[in-house]
Amino acid sequence: MPVTPLITLPDTAWVAGAGAPTHAVERQLEAGAVLCLPDLRFALRDAERRFLDPRWGDGKAKNISLRTNGELRGASGTPEEQTELHAMVARYRDQATALAERLFPHYVGKLRLGNTSYRPVAVEGRETSWRKDDTRLHVDAFPSNPTHGTRLLRVFHNLNPVGKPRVWRVGQEFEPFAKHFLPRIKAPFPGSAAVLRALHVTKSLRTPYDHYMLGLHDEGKADLGWQRDCEQATVEFSPGTTWIVFSDQVLHAVMGGQFMMEQTFYLDAADQLQPETSPLRVLERLLARPLVAA
Repeated sequence: MPVTPLITLPDTAWVAGAGAPTHAVERQLEAGAVLCLPDLRFALRDAERRFLDPRWGDGKAKNISLRTNGELRGASGTPEEQTELHAMVARYRDQATALAERLFPHYVGKLRLGNTSYRPVAVEGRETSWRKDDTRLHVDAFPSNPTHGTRLLRVFHNLNPVGKPRVWRVGQEFEPFAKHFLPRIKAPFPGSAAVLRALHVTKSLRTPYDHYMLGLHDEGKADLGWQRDCEQATVEFSPGTTWIVFSDQVLHAVMGGQFMMEQTFYLDAADQLQPETSPLRVLERLLARPLVAA
């Protein structure tokens, strides 16, 4: 079975103009590719280089996060230092937004901004539960935050100052992965979504789509034999590399690296160029029934 393709783009600039030749690559992204821009660098200002140190995290969250309301979370430092860190992360948000609108003109006016994060902590050595272990191949799905079929578009950048790559594994295409694990996932119990919301386990109603996506996430991570033997490839993103992916579609595992930027965008499946490639439509076809309310 085919493994997720990696498509390399030559761009060296975030915004339209010189060094920005690529436009309209929605089809490649929607087909499940990782778009890699090895020469598109997020330039730090001299004063910002001191932030390349894990001590700027607060020790509680693994990420420093700029929320959509403008609040910076997970950071340490004086108010003045946090203001500078806020400006750095916000600049990445703005450049990633300009890039997404240039590469994906069909999505302009349809993309919704999510959180921006700076990840100064090394992947290696992080202790966590098997469900939260992102060194295992998975598609993104969240127990407490149902997406209702909304796509998760992410723009990553490796900031590492000492030449260390961000190391990923990527797996097979989404549909064969779903076919493999769907028979193991029981249908949700009637009324379970309302109970989960009433108990504040979820922040909104968990749709059947969210139930099955979470099941795929968990079944894949729990199956160590499949993790070992399934079709996969290792990809190294060198410092100064930007890469883009639908993380709800592309099977990925993060094996190593430190100092990374990430911008999340949300896109309704209906707003794709090819809605039939979305996980929502694939699962609805495989299960022969609608998975979100009309």
